[in-house]
Amino acid sequence: MERLALKHGLWLVVADGEKALFMKNDGDAKFPNFEVFSELNQENSTTRETVSDKPGRFNDGPSPHRSAVQETDLNKLAKMRFADEIAEKLYKAAHNGDFEYIVIAAPPSVLGELRKKMHQVVTDKIVTEIPKTLTNLPVYDIEKMLQAA
Repeated sequence: MERLALKHGLWLVVADGEKALFMKNDGDAKFPNFEVFSELNQENSTTRETVSDKPGRFNDGPSPHRSAVQETDLNKLAKMRFADEIAEKLYKAAHNGDFEYIVIAAPPSVLGELRKKMHQVVTDKIVTEIPKTLTNLPVYDIEKMLQAA
């Protein structure tokens, strides 16, 4: 497996369903120095806190039997919309030529949503994807992990 080249100017997006950090390597491959230049945050409340009604029910025809309707998972929906925001920001930056290479680190579910939403202009610049949650780690630890990759 080829080592990840942490070139000067490489962008790194570390995201989860509620937070996205946009970083740029101001150092080089040997001594990376990632600086956070932008951050997106989204407050996701649980569905239980947002929905006040009981799940819906419907009749199954002439019998007295009734079936429940599954509730919409508003938290999951908010995370999907947040992936839209991240993808849109990356598209604008790629279209403006703000980055040449990018690494994306996110949990597998968020990474999957991002893949669906990202434009070809962005996906062509992806060097690697890291299917892990790194948003709660200090930048220094993220740099060390990337160096080891």
